This record gives sequence, C-alpha cells and structure tokens, in this order.
Amino acid sequence: MADFPTRPEDVEPAWLEACLGEAGLLGDARIVDVKWQSIGTGQVGDTARFDLRYNDTKGKAPPSIAAKFPSSDPTSRQTAAAFSLYAREVMFYREVSSLTRLRVPITYAALLDDNGSDFVLLFEDLGPCEAGNQLAGCTLSQASHAMAQAAALHAPTRDNRILDAAWLQPDPDSSTRLRALYPQAQAIFRDRYADQLDPELMAVCEALNDNLDLWFDRHHSSRSFLHGDFRLDNMLFGIKGGQEPIALVDWQTSAVGCGLTDIGYFLGCGIGSALRRPNERALLEMYCAEMTRLGVPVTVDDIWDDYIIGALHGVSTAVFSAAFVVRTDRGDANFLSMARGASELALEHDSLGALKRRMEHA
Repeated sequence: MADFPTRPEDVEPAWLEACLGEAGLLGDARIVDVKWQSIGTGQVGDTARFDLRYNDTKGKAPPSIAAKFPSSDPTSRQTAAAFSLYAREVMFYREVSSLTRLRVPITYAALLDDNGSDFVLLFEDLGPCEAGNQLAGCTLSQASHAMAQAAALHAPTRDNRILDAAWLQPDPDSSTRLRALYPQAQAIFRDRYADQLDPELMAVCEALNDNLDLWFDRHHSSRSFLHGDFRLDNMLFGIKGGQEPIALVDWQTSAVGCGLTDIGYFLGCGIGSALRRPNERALLEMYCAEMTRLGVPVTVDDIWDDYIIGALHGVSTAVFSAAFVVRTDRGDANFLSMARGASELALEHDSLGALKRRMEHA
C-alpha cells in the first residue's frame, strides 16, 4: 500500500503542508481548510483542484494547487500499470522537464510506489485557463503555440543522454503484449465504429493492423523525447488568466523516438483536417524554424516522410485506447475524432506507403 494519498478524498492538510513546506512555499502558515473538485477529462488518471485556506494569508503559500491520481476505474488503472504509464509521467516531472524549454506545471511532489500502480503528482494550479478540447478543436494561433512547444521539447532532448535512462527503454514483455493485443483492439474498434467511420478511413485502420511488424519495428531517423499523446486534451491555453499562452500536461505515454511522431499525431488526430489542410505547410515551417532557432536545423523537406509516418501513431493510439480504457460517450467521440483526422492525413499523403519505403531502405 502506498504511503501517500492516491485519491483526492484521502489528501490531508498535514501531507499538503509537508509538500509545500519542502517546496519552500509555506513559511509559517498552516492550512486550516481544504476543499477539492475534479477537473480534466483524462481516462487513465484523475485530476483535482484543491482550494486551500491558511491561518496566515500574508505569505506566498498558493491559494490553490492541482493534483493527479490513478484512475478510479479498475480497467484503466490496470492498463496504465501494465504499460508503465504512471511511472513514465512521474519520471518525466522528476528527470526530464527541467532539460527542456517547455511550459509545464511546477511540481511540488512526484511520488510512485514500487508496483507502478499508485502515484500522486502535486503541482501548481495553472488556472484560470482554457482546457484544450479535442472535440471542439482550436484556433490557428493555439495550434501555432503547440508547434512551438513541440520544438521546445524535441530540440533540447535531441540525442540527450536522458534518452538512455533505464525507465525509458522498451519493455520486451509490454511490447509483446501490445503486438498480441493489437489485432483484438482492431476487431473491437471495427465492430464498435464501422457504421460511424467512413469506409476508406476504416480501411486505413485495417491496413495498419495488417502491417503491424512494419509499424512496431520501424526505423526512427532521429531520437528525441516524445510526449506521445500530443493533442488538445493535453494542453492548457491562456494559463494564469491569460498571462501565458500554453502549457502541456499528461505525460503518461512519453517515449523515445522521432519528434515528428508528435507532429504527425498532432496535425492528424489533434487539430482536425479542416484546420490542418489550409495551414499544414505553414505550421510545419513554423516548427522547423523553431527547431532551427534552438540548435537543430531542419526544413520541411527534411522532415516530410517522418511527419506523414507519424500520423499513423494517431491511428494506432485511437484503435488501441478505444479497446482498453473505460468506455464513455466522450471517449467514443474522442477516439472517432482521432481516428478520423489521423486516417485522413494518412490517406491524403500515403503514410503507409512512406512507412513501407522507409523499411525497404532501412
């Protein structure tokens, strides 16, 4: 059993005081009242905001903080533990965030138990802000800020030694389970959404399922730290009441690979084809310019194949997640949105053909 709270209702003032005190935020103040409410829409973790009242209001103790806990749903929690999702997020905040130029929440506690199924993250409250919404889409300005954040992650971590950390190395058992479960996930996805996804887009999903070895064994042309789920639901806009444009959250699927995996995923399943199509080239040029500014010179021509191959990550994530996390109405709409946008990009640019050509020359 974890020696820290794993549900918001289990959080006690004394534990919060210890965390905030260690972060140098409490001073002589003491917490006299705690109230919390659920926030966010995550399906493998539960997030809450805690409003705090102190006996001394003159110090710098924060009036509110945010915390993240394991999912209350057993299926989602089991899936997260099996694939080390909680461990990856905790270790990102412990070891990686400080290496980047990203705007992420300042972390006051990042705790994980030995079995990887219990954790807690305590961090700054970035509100008031606008939570990104996969189903509502975003503006071109918001998409541009997201592309800049992607570069702020990928450039500083390009070939960084953190990529060789033990916790970031692929687990052979997890990889074997993923390969074995994926055809089952595609069957569930097909049965569930066949009448809601256009046939030519479902065909992209089927084609990826038919070429799993190519996908799982693909060659990465470069190595950076990846967010892994780089889409609107994991972004906050206008944080701190509009003082800053964006912050990134939810790092459970972080990994090592080509940074364009995040980009293909975001422009495919993240923002929707209606925004992507007329702005695709400009957004890619913006990413390249920012990467170049941060010391990794690239052009759109350099990254194009990696970008369109990266879109397939949106297809695989939508298919697998739909099958193995708790099912909700919003989840159904979300996974359909992801699969639709990613498959449209993959179909328009022949992503699977690019993957096959890459593997032929690997």
